[in-house]
Amino acid sequence: MPPPVFRFAPSPNGYLHLGHAYSALLNFELARQAGGRFLLRIEDIDAARCRPEFEAAIYQDLAWLGISWETPVRRQSEHFSSYREAIERLAAEGLIYPSFESRAEIARLVAQREAEASWPRDPDGAPFYPGAAKSLSADARKRLIAERAPYAWRLDMAAACARAKRLGWTEHGEGPGGERGTVPARPEAWGDVVLARKETPTSYHLSVVVDDALQGINRGGARPGPVLVDQCPSSAASICSVCRNPVTGITG
Repeated sequence: MPPPVFRFAPSPNGYLHLGHAYSALLNFELARQAGGRFLLRIEDIDAARCRPEFEAAIYQDLAWLGISWETPVRRQSEHFSSYREAIERLAAEGLIYPSFESRAEIARLVAQREAEASWPRDPDGAPFYPGAAKSLSADARKRLIAERAPYAWRLDMAAACARAKRLGWTEHGEGPGGERGTVPARPEAWGDVVLARKETPTSYHLSVVVDDALQGINRGGARPGPVLVDQCPSSAASICSVCRNPVTGITG
């Protein structure tokens, strides 16, 4: 049985707030009580918003809180090649597909769908992908990519769910909706999420799953409850072909 491995993974796009401090302290304390490991990861894939001074402040604030972590710290911006490899693997297994519509085109398609009938939205209120890229032939996709058309890699949620079978996590404590024990994930509620774009080889959904797998993260509960419950389903679906890494949830 592997040792418990917890992590705190902030983005250096601003200074830490009280919620961050709570999450970091709880992760650190749970790791100490369990005789496990505590890892710090810097999630800095957003080059436009992440800044070195914010990253430096993260280290200073955590040290002031009395928190220590293993080194070296994994910085996502240094591992884009790992995320590209994951995308290539998912593509080879037929679990993702390129969509070529712009954001404006997607908004127009959603408006058309909603004018005719209700259109599904994810738990955050974002509309499901309305396009027809999934039905494009392999030749059509190759032609559009060769023509340098912008595109996004989307998770084929139906195929991912079929591959992953039943997904869930173990809740020790109580989730925001009173969840206890084994909690089933509902990744289908999120639709075909974007895992990467032509100009950006990853997204939160992909990079967090790849990193958690590589670092052996098997405890995911020191984040605030709604974050765990809301984010776990889509991440769990995207992990299905990258790894089979069981996660225990302990929400505060």
